[in-house]
Amino acid sequence: MTEKLIDVWDIETFDDALLAELDARADVVRHYMVTEKRNFLEYVTAERWQPRQSNSYAPAYQNFVEQIIMPAMENRTIRAWHYTRLTDAEAELLRTGGIYISTLKTIRMRLDMQISEGLLPAESAAALYAASPFHQQDDARSNKFWMTSQPLPIDDGGVTLLLEHWGGEGVYFWLRDADLIELVKGIGRPRVIEIAVPLNATNKAYAAASAVVATFAQTLGCEPDKAAFDLYSTRALGPATVLNIYTDGDRNFAILARGYPARFIRAPNG
Repeated sequence: MTEKLIDVWDIETFDDALLAELDARADVVRHYMVTEKRNFLEYVTAERWQPRQSNSYAPAYQNFVEQIIMPAMENRTIRAWHYTRLTDAEAELLRTGGIYISTLKTIRMRLDMQISEGLLPAESAAALYAASPFHQQDDARSNKFWMTSQPLPIDDGGVTLLLEHWGGEGVYFWLRDADLIELVKGIGRPRVIEIAVPLNATNKAYAAASAVVATFAQTLGCEPDKAAFDLYSTRALGPATVLNIYTDGDRNFAILARGYPARFIRAPNG
């Protein structure tokens, strides 16, 4: 990819145009962050309850994030991370065919693929398909591919189940049958996919804008609120967006978020 890739947690990846917008409003960001922290400390240390003071810089700050940085981020691409369990064949399919969004149809396709490879009996595949939460929650779950804006350690509680169970939440999330649970635990290997995701394929331009402003605020000596976020693509992403696939056993897999990527800077309060 020729477009500069942004890590929302690393200001050195921000392009010149984005940095110029941030620098131009540095005073607004600093005043807002300093006032927000002061108001919070006064609120939590008060001897008796009192309303939290308003931040007079909030309107200018919100206008900056929403009207300037958010539209700018909508046209940019950020690095994101997806935690999963895949067979070697599935990993190769991602490299050559790219990323597809989750639906009942793609769940059925993945199950059939495991049947054809001799990894899953047909009757077990039928039981897994019948147990998928997509049948009852199709509107909420379908047509999404979930990611996180910063790498997480592989033992982070938010991703361990995804790495331990093949098929993602669309397959394992409602499983109660112990045999089926053990079956999906035995398929494939834990993987982390590093992805270049265009923000116009997601609904998270505002979260990305807030994150880059928070990262910028750190360079001003401020202590911003949490900036890491989950996001999902609402459309398929081509093979060029799959930057890397890290597999259990790889050195970088073991140290992910603890020294890899080399420039990883944990997002504020993330």
